[in-house]
Amino acid sequence: MAIDGQAGENPDNKPADQRSGQDKGVMHSWLRDLVVSIVASTLIIIFLYQPVRVEGTSMLPVLEDQDRLFINKLAYRVGEIHRGDVVVFLYPHDHEKSYIKRVIAGPGDTLKIDHGQVYVNGTAVKEPYVPKRFADDRSQPEMTVPSHEYFVMGDHRSISSDSRDFGPVERELIYGKAAFVYWPMDQAGVVR
Repeated sequence: MAIDGQAGENPDNKPADQRSGQDKGVMHSWLRDLVVSIVASTLIIIFLYQPVRVEGTSMLPVLEDQDRLFINKLAYRVGEIHRGDVVVFLYPHDHEKSYIKRVIAGPGDTLKIDHGQVYVNGTAVKEPYVPKRFADDRSQPEMTVPSHEYFVMGDHRSISSDSRDFGPVERELIYGKAAFVYWPMDQAGVVR
């Protein structure tokens, strides 16, 4: 009677060279899956979603300092930018830096800020994303947003450096739409 594991015994009853070929097949399969995963991840990051980290508090309470989120890089390649979208763009005066702000007005819109109240095309904008404690009383004379540009502002108005300071942002500098916070877990969810 044979006992499993005895020296010289082959529990699979397969020759050693056949087992070696199976090991190579498993390794080849594992390596192929790894390469496919890396290529797919790279394509997703390059063309679809990119992870970013928020630095600063100008988008409180929606986004906090050090939040991690995915931005949708395809959204504006195939779609339009809308008022209220939270966008990521290259800072107009230093393209090495990226900012994240909310779109307040688009090309051709007239915009005026009167003691913190925003008016777009003559209508007061309701901004539930700006809590009273984050509001400010800055004013800005009426202007028309140039074609291919967007007026952006942070939700924490009293500390935000935004289009009130550096002007409207050119369309080609906007490269993503904030999509989903994934860290910290207790704040995970869709960005609105």
